[in-house]
Amino acid sequence: MSRHLIIGRLGPGDRTRIPKATDEAATELRFGPADGMNFGIGNALADMRALGLQPGEVAADLLILAAHVHAADTRISRDSEAQDGWTREIRLVVPVSDPALWDASRVTLKRALDFLTGDRWQIGFRARPRTHRTLVVPPEPRLEDLPYDGVSLFSGGLDSLIGAIDRVSAGHTQLFVSHAGEGAVSASQEGCFGGLRRAFPRNNLERIRVWMAFENGLVEDVASESTTRGRSFLFFAIAAAAGSGLGKPFDLQVPENGLIALNVPLDTLRLGAPSTRTTHPFHLARWNDLLADLGIAGRLVNPYWDKTKGEMVDGCADQAVLQALTPHSLSCSSPAKARWLGLPQGHCGHCLPCLIRRASLLGKDPTPYILDNLSATTLDTKKAEGIQVRSFQLAIARLRRDPGLAKLLVHKPGSLADVPADIDELAEVYRRGLEEVGRLLRGVRAAPA
Repeated sequence: MSRHLIIGRLGPGDRTRIPKATDEAATELRFGPADGMNFGIGNALADMRALGLQPGEVAADLLILAAHVHAADTRISRDSEAQDGWTREIRLVVPVSDPALWDASRVTLKRALDFLTGDRWQIGFRARPRTHRTLVVPPEPRLEDLPYDGVSLFSGGLDSLIGAIDRVSAGHTQLFVSHAGEGAVSASQEGCFGGLRRAFPRNNLERIRVWMAFENGLVEDVASESTTRGRSFLFFAIAAAAGSGLGKPFDLQVPENGLIALNVPLDTLRLGAPSTRTTHPFHLARWNDLLADLGIAGRLVNPYWDKTKGEMVDGCADQAVLQALTPHSLSCSSPAKARWLGLPQGHCGHCLPCLIRRASLLGKDPTPYILDNLSATTLDTKKAEGIQVRSFQLAIARLRRDPGLAKLLVHKPGSLADVPADIDELAEVYRRGLEEVGRLLRGVRAAPA
């Protein structure tokens, strides 16, 4: 187990000495020249410029910070580097344009990252070297205003697809933002967005797509990490940076059904930290605090916080487009696992998001699943195929015995102090979401082999 220090370096001339503790393992993250920064940042800024966006230097800082977070989160193994097998201790030293501005955000950042990944983060800032004082090149002057009235995350999942259809159908001109990850995710994003463009040809849909990945072995003698709980920090940072280039206040749409957004642990054995906290109200609130601290006039909004996934499907503004594009969307938590079985990458059919997807599309689901028939045999709860099924069954039974527990359980994943007026509705969407999955699992058997 080691404490880890990630030091950002901008260009070959950046040699500022960064002190480290004797028990810290230091890794340098080298970003390259100012006119072509690597890890996807240079391409992201160039794509924003091509669309007429003019983000400021603080937005470029945000991308650099997000790269530090993503590198640490994906290249420091929890198994070997955490005393408890989960909680890592990570310190970042990030070169930024205005250290004083960023220093004022340190408490907000730590609260957001500690909550999101379950780790212990420390973040420090230093001034960029002279060679990198300016990273953002202004776009060419435009005769007309930018057409975008907001920014939407576009992950390639079913919820983001519904969110995009609803926004475009309502007449909004959104700028969509994607983070390209593994091959199956990238393919889903391409299939869904290409389908949206064909379905809405008059809307001139545009998307910024950033590919950011780090080589295995970035941290010497440490394995990579597969949980990627911090990926959404990068996703939000790209979208916020793009939105800051609009030159006006903007909403950043983060479409996610209420059951997943809350992500209440299904049983007492499931830790809170291994559950994703990307769209939990506490995390979104901390991001809104961060944007305010940085002077970015944006606000993250989840328009579906009080809807189950099935209610999102049924309420989608264009059912024909949704039906046509649903097969391209991807919900599985580990789509690459099929590769080990010699099958095409896609939906396993038994992980938590797959089960919620199946429940939302019950009776009209075109998705092929590796585990296609949940009722064909008794599912082994000692194997992946039965673990989440049995956990859902336990959670559903518990709530049916005592429906009032919902108002207590919704507090378990994290503080809801930012949304005190919404507690009753959050408890209700949690209850309805479990009942929705309960209809899918009617007659399904799960037990240890």
